[in-house]
Amino acid sequence: MKKNYQHIMESEINGLNGKPTLLLQCCCAPCSSAVLERLQDYFNLKIYFYNPNIYPEEEYKKRFSEFDKLLSSEVLNANAQIIPSVYEPEKFYEAAKGFEDEKEGGARCKKCFILRLSETARKAKEIGADYFCTTLTVSPHKNAELINKIGLQAEKEYGVKYLVSDFKKKEGYKRSTELSNKLGLYRQNYCGCKYSIWFDK
Repeated sequence: MKKNYQHIMESEINGLNGKPTLLLQCCCAPCSSAVLERLQDYFNLKIYFYNPNIYPEEEYKKRFSEFDKLLSSEVLNANAQIIPSVYEPEKFYEAAKGFEDEKEGGARCKKCFILRLSETARKAKEIGADYFCTTLTVSPHKNAELINKIGLQAEKEYGVKYLVSDFKKKEGYKRSTELSNKLGLYRQNYCGCKYSIWFDK
């Protein structure tokens, strides 16, 4: 039977004692908007923009800069803190080696998820966070089951609790588009890596 990750997440949240710290791997401001809104009442949120897959570097910087607009908006009532990250595309290219021609959503994406979630778990352990999570499951194009399995494996490896999720549930993706339009956030038209670019020219 397919797991209901939204239900599992809600059960975990309902059992919280206090307001633990959660390190959230954020792929972009539009997707992060609805996720931050959903989690802000339950966690002390720390944002980790670890995305070595994004190409080119100018695109990486453009996406990251949108968080200033998001975090200063009236949408958030919590003071989410950005944890510094490093742009290291060479790590993505090494992980994706041999999978460059894979279709979107295939084996190359799995390698990318492993890279980003493993680093997020490592960073969560380094800063003493109680949980780590990712905004990736808000996208209707991302496999929530695969992402959660990778997150749970990283939990075992690093010893930090992974918050399973399926943020697209309960109209999470729809809410992210509403917030993006309201706040005027830049919404990119390709996932991030150069293999996923589909610009109409």
